[in-house]
Amino acid sequence: MKKNAKIGLLVAAMTFGGSTLFAQVSVGINISARIAPPALPVYTQPACPGEGYLWTPGYWAYNDAGGYYWVPGVWVRPPRVGVLWTPAYWGFVDGIYSFHSGYWGPHIGFYGGINYGYGYSGSGFYGGRWEGGSYRYNTAVTNVNTTVIHNTYVNKTVINNNVVNNRTSFNGPGGVNVQPRAEELRAMHEEHIQPTTSQLNHEQTAGRNRSQFANVNHGMPANAAMERVGTHQDANHGAKPGQMNMNGNNGRQANINNHMRNNRMANMDRPPQQRFTNMNRPHASRPHNEQPHPIPHGDPHRSEHVRRG
Repeated sequence: MKKNAKIGLLVAAMTFGGSTLFAQVSVGINISARIAPPALPVYTQPACPGEGYLWTPGYWAYNDAGGYYWVPGVWVRPPRVGVLWTPAYWGFVDGIYSFHSGYWGPHIGFYGGINYGYGYSGSGFYGGRWEGGSYRYNTAVTNVNTTVIHNTYVNKTVINNNVVNNRTSFNGPGGVNVQPRAEELRAMHEEHIQPTTSQLNHEQTAGRNRSQFANVNHGMPANAAMERVGTHQDANHGAKPGQMNMNGNNGRQANINNHMRNNRMANMDRPPQQRFTNMNRPHASRPHNEQPHPIPHGDPHRSEHVRRG
């Protein structure tokens, strides 16, 4: 693996199949691998610990020592009022899986079409919205105790399908083949804020825990999600075999179907020679031929803004 610090680097890519030109802003440290990340684990989202916390979905990170390891989903405080979290994603181009760090910004940007659940259905975000200086939670897709947190609303129209079988964790051939939408392209040029110190510490802590590594947990980390950074995780939020449930209030995302175990290692079904090989300098990760994605296209939050960024 090689790490390449790229601050404010603009990577332009042309996809001739759709004659679409798009540019992608990559900020922070880009990491690449020659093997695919495992499938996304199924887990239950912990309840929001208090007002002002935003959900950041879990993701697979990578290091030289042991390969892919799971960084638990967690509720965090944003760096300032009015910003939203665009999740990290892996993109597959020219035989290389490149990691694109998550970031904060005024709108949700492109995150590879990856369905992280709990409001992150592959494009945009439907788990909450800012209204003035307060953040409101959509309890249709997020786990919020309304007896404690009162800034809530219910928007069930964003739930396209209660059960989602596709837990693919990377963008590109063999994964999720989608390109950035126009709103996401515009958001790429907005001001972005890198992950907070708390978020970086959270990832580093996961990387020091051997049980978080895919070669130990076989794609099912015991610590898949947590309430806050630094807290000990309840076993109820560990990864489970099954399907994703997009309805945040009926069993949450971890409605378990024990007959779906074959999906557990969907992305690990790679040729043996591709497993844990040496890392190379990353190529620019570019989404590929666009395919229809079963997600809501309207912004349920505001008419004057599209939440991409």
